[in-house]
Amino acid sequence: MSVTSPPTSAYLAAPTKMMSAANGIDYVYREIGNKTPALMLLQHFRGNLDNWDPALVDALADDRRIVTFDNAGVGGSTGTTPSTITQMAHDAIAFLDALELGPVDLLGFSIGSFVAQEIALIRPAVVRRLVLASSAPRGAAGMHGWAPEVIGAVGAPARSPDGYLGVFFTHSDASRQAGVETLGRLSARRDDRDTQTTWQTRQAQYDAVCEWGIPNHGQLQRVSAIGVPVFVANGDGDPMILPHFSHLLAGLIPQAQVKIYPDAAHGFLFQHHAEFARDVNAFLRE
Repeated sequence: MSVTSPPTSAYLAAPTKMMSAANGIDYVYREIGNKTPALMLLQHFRGNLDNWDPALVDALADDRRIVTFDNAGVGGSTGTTPSTITQMAHDAIAFLDALELGPVDLLGFSIGSFVAQEIALIRPAVVRRLVLASSAPRGAAGMHGWAPEVIGAVGAPARSPDGYLGVFFTHSDASRQAGVETLGRLSARRDDRDTQTTWQTRQAQYDAVCEWGIPNHGQLQRVSAIGVPVFVANGDGDPMILPHFSHLLAGLIPQAQVKIYPDAAHGFLFQHHAEFARDVNAFLRE
């Protein structure tokens, strides 16, 4: 399978900036686009600024200002990664306050979608609309950690392209080729690359995932308090956060809609980046 050279990308050329917040953390971030309200992206497990697909970010920026950032202790940001989703949400709110962005739209991916839910519950006034990609509600039965083959693929000390492809894409030729092309785009930035996430971040984030997934029927009701429109999305073959969790989540949120993308896994939003960006932009314009 061949890797296609990426076209000129605004996100690939975006400089890495730093913002100091009141909580003592120096956050690294990038931004492109200039329309308001801003759309802030919250990253997946072990991801940093360079793990956002430039093709997706560029397409989202057609409609608005896009902000990506490393939360506390992640990548180039200072501090220590906390081991609870709630503290991650407080740290993200501190960044929002420092950048004076709000009210904003949020797009949370995987563990970032958990953080996005918490932000909407802790500081509802700052969230206008919410996109939850590869997501699950807190306390859902079956979310207490990931299957051994999944955490083995993406949670090992030494990360590998094969592990990434095996979880983020399906085994079909089309999906696997999309995965190879995604890896090409993710590695296309040569200068000013972000700092790799540490083992401390990996451990803390997985602790947070496990705590989030402790079965608790009462916790499921929390998201019914989210009072803004929500778009829930996933791939039909996601082995990390199974699609039925997307349906469960959307059913618990009063103003939620759900879409499942075909022949796609955890990285559906990169595989179907053009379609997903159109769907997100249409949802945010409603």
